[in-house]
Amino acid sequence: MHDLRALRENPAYYDKAWARRGLSAQSPRILEIDAELRAIKHSRMEAEALRNSASKAIGAAKAQKNEEEAARLMAEVAKAKEVMETAALTEGHLQAQIDEILQTLPNLPADDVPEGADENDNVEILTWGTPRKFDFTPKDHAELGAGVTENGFKGMDFETAARISGARFVLLRGQIARLERAIGQFMLDTHTEKNGYTEASGPVLVRDSAMFGTGQLPKFEEDLFKTTDGRYLIPTAEVSMTNSVLGDIVDEEQLPIRLTSLSPCFRSEAGSAGKDTAGMIRQHQFWKVELVSICAPETSNEEHERMTASAESILQALELPYRKIILCTGDMGFGARKTYDIEVWVPAQDKYREISSCSNCGDFQARRMNTRTRKKGDKETRFVHTLNGSGLAVGRTLVAILENYQNEDGSVTVPNVLRKYMGGLEKIG
Repeated sequence: MHDLRALRENPAYYDKAWARRGLSAQSPRILEIDAELRAIKHSRMEAEALRNSASKAIGAAKAQKNEEEAARLMAEVAKAKEVMETAALTEGHLQAQIDEILQTLPNLPADDVPEGADENDNVEILTWGTPRKFDFTPKDHAELGAGVTENGFKGMDFETAARISGARFVLLRGQIARLERAIGQFMLDTHTEKNGYTEASGPVLVRDSAMFGTGQLPKFEEDLFKTTDGRYLIPTAEVSMTNSVLGDIVDEEQLPIRLTSLSPCFRSEAGSAGKDTAGMIRQHQFWKVELVSICAPETSNEEHERMTASAESILQALELPYRKIILCTGDMGFGARKTYDIEVWVPAQDKYREISSCSNCGDFQARRMNTRTRKKGDKETRFVHTLNGSGLAVGRTLVAILENYQNEDGSVTVPNVLRKYMGGLEKIG
């Protein structure tokens, strides 16, 4: 959400920033409606003042038995009420127009975000680790997972899941299922014990106000699963964790608030037809460890670097090669002002694939949630800054482990840091 007062004061700044995201000038239309709205409000206030003064004068006229004057004044009051009622309806209509525009306009990019049209213009910042050179042809994760059997059943079974739920679901069994659980536990332990996050577990069903707060609504409703009672399944724990301060005034001494949560995530994947239809890369339901920070405005840039480093630390501990990129203006998410993507090496695809996206949203979400902060003893409040990131996507981490740690016989070596979560098991399959 955007500050209308700031837009009035510097429309050129907003239009220039939106132009970097490929949008035409938005401020002329917004300010035109805003000027009309303020004019209507002024006429309503004048009518209210006239009604109030005339109402008082009616009593005086009647006391003086001046019925003619009293009748004239009552006619003025009636006319003023008509003006007020008409103005109120017009105000509501105009305010709704402004809200609709502002609610669907993306965040302004930070000054250091590179300009570009799409993912081809993203900028690589670093690479970590060296992709493994295989002396055999590596299999993809779906083939590897199917080869790890449990009592004759596939450890990674897409066919059975499709019969149960349709495409883009998977059924995991035995050692593969345990490995998925181990990955999530390891991530939570690392973020809570080493990276300073507090573990949280929140609702996976939320109201539309929560989805609005983090920016999924109203623009991206087609990407969500909606229940019959009007609630939504979360696409990420960012929604419930960030909205944990919905409408609050947080003492600045409590900041930063750092939360991590392992949750199922649900996405309709609207508009992704034909993309990653096989395997676990793009699913309707998956597990993810989320990182959320709520902080003071002046610390959000530093907090962004810290959060991204926390996500990177998981891949480093797992010894999985990755690269870090900064998204260009044309590829950033709706609510982000700056985003780092972390992409893990996937041998079967011979390329890096996104496994984490860490974004600084500035005060964009806070304005939608009306979440502010105040120093002890101060009366003035200001909006907090919010950040979110994957720390990491569990399913994609499972994919990366299976493919990077595979052996020629189809077995998979368990990474050292996960073995204690696997009962000491060194190899699966």
